[in-house]
Amino acid sequence: MPIPKVLGIETEYGIVVAGAPEANPISTSSTLINAYVAGLADRVEWDFVDESPGVDARGFAIDGGSGIELDTHLVNAVLTNGARLYVDHAHPEYSSPECISPSQALLYDKAGEEVMVRAMASARRLLPAGQEIVVYKNNSDRKGNSYGCHENYLVDREVPFQQLVKELVPFFVTRQVIIGAGKVGSEFSGSKATDVDFQLSQRADFFEEEVGLETTLKRPIINTRDEPHSDGQRFRRLHVILGDANLSERSTWLKLGLTAIVLAMIEDGFLQDLKIELADPVGALREISWDPTLQRSVLLQDGRRIRALEVQYAYLEHALEYVEHFGVSYLGNETDGPALLEEWGRVLQALDDDPMTLADTLDWVAKWQLVRGYQERHQIEVGDPRLAAIDLQYHDLRPERSLFRRLPMRRMLDETTVSWATSNPPPDTRAYFRGTCLAKFPGSIAAANWDSIIFDLGTDPLRRVPMMDPLRGTEAHVGELLRRVHSAQELVEALGS
Repeated sequence: MPIPKVLGIETEYGIVVAGAPEANPISTSSTLINAYVAGLADRVEWDFVDESPGVDARGFAIDGGSGIELDTHLVNAVLTNGARLYVDHAHPEYSSPECISPSQALLYDKAGEEVMVRAMASARRLLPAGQEIVVYKNNSDRKGNSYGCHENYLVDREVPFQQLVKELVPFFVTRQVIIGAGKVGSEFSGSKATDVDFQLSQRADFFEEEVGLETTLKRPIINTRDEPHSDGQRFRRLHVILGDANLSERSTWLKLGLTAIVLAMIEDGFLQDLKIELADPVGALREISWDPTLQRSVLLQDGRRIRALEVQYAYLEHALEYVEHFGVSYLGNETDGPALLEEWGRVLQALDDDPMTLADTLDWVAKWQLVRGYQERHQIEVGDPRLAAIDLQYHDLRPERSLFRRLPMRRMLDETTVSWATSNPPPDTRAYFRGTCLAKFPGSIAAANWDSIIFDLGTDPLRRVPMMDPLRGTEAHVGELLRRVHSAQELVEALGS
């Protein structure tokens, strides 16, 4: 049986200073994050001791050559909801806490958006008149630079990595028909991209390899970073860099949930008869993205041609049979699994019949409808810069400026619950222990990261409490203890650390 699919999302946000467009993005990001954490009771810094971004899942490590740098001097805070909020090079980034289900991970991703909205409001009071920091949940600055929305999934270490690659690539290349955020035009340098008026994915133009370690250059469809942030003998953290930053709640939920189901099938050896291998995965990624009509086919290694929807149908058919035999306990609750399968089928059928019927469900369809409507009303040509401006404004997180917020999108969450999640951790993973300790004993914590907390009890040495199992440190596990103790000293002694 597959292990529980603990999961979460890291989002790098686009940023600009309205009124000062040449402002340095690194200092601007620092201003934004500092403005938010300044309002917290106590600031707890991130502990970098376990960071190892150069370790490759293929069995080797790159020392100094991975293109990944740790900006340890930039603002990097831990929040009481268990999340990490920091400056990642030139972008503000919110990494959600570990979540037990796709619906819970959706909630904490949306909480990250609310954190950014509040950060913008706080930063506005610090800037000169006529200036404000604007944050976008998108993936491209239209100057050839892309920034990521990375998913993370807990995977059984015993599954061979090459098996993950073989059985995930067709799914990853084609899932953009469901979870693409949509984009006006293309930033790909090849000649074929000149005819792209609108495409499914914000990220597809920027990928160059099928498998690799990089995240900023020569981006791969399957990222090989082997940094489990847990017991590396038991677990792997699959770090997915291919996805778009979604605003639609349904798109985010489907992105997380369908991927979790596919990973469970891989762990149980249920996809070995799928027999879908793309001849050119990177080329197929772009070909599919550049065709919002969804009619274009891509070449398989056996010479057949197949549409993206057909690939998704094949995965869905396997998932329906798999769930019938093995259930969905690995998804963390009883409701996500059946609902995801039903929505997967509904969406694929609607995409086959008429994609525009999903304008209230999927990001790329909602945006395409906006762009086409504006173009028709104003009788403007393809390539008009106003269309690119609509694209950008769709992702604007300012409530009063966001085009997304004006649309009648199908909701899964309410604002009260999202607001609660900005400061309270999920109860079902180790994030509960991290977030509750930060809320209760902030002055006694020197630093924290995903798999440990360092307590400063006023005496040497500092005390590290490890959290190597993402499913321990839950409310059921330590909630009574945390409610009973009155100091960090009591807690550490009770834990025997």
